Amino acid sequence: MSPRPRQQILDNLDAVYREAYDRAKELKDERRMADLDAAYQREQLLLEVLLDIRDGVSASKQKPPPETSSNPIAALDTIRRITKLR
Repeated sequence: MSPRPRQQILDNLDAVYREAYDRAKELKDERRMADLDAAYQREQLLLEVLLDIRDGVSASKQKPPPETSSNPIAALDTIRRITKLR
């Protein structure tokens, strides 16, 4: 299962807060509007950090193993380094 795209997640966050903000605006609730604005900024920052972590973890899992077995020069270099350690 592939993770949802970053932009889709951020758009969902925006939609949730936009709806609540619009309701507060219709009620002319300035305090609620300010609270929602601050909460949105805080949540967006936290969510972006979590998405960065997710992207970093998934990128490290997708790295291919080093190609020492298909590269004879690299294999010889590895053997040479190992024998120098003894």
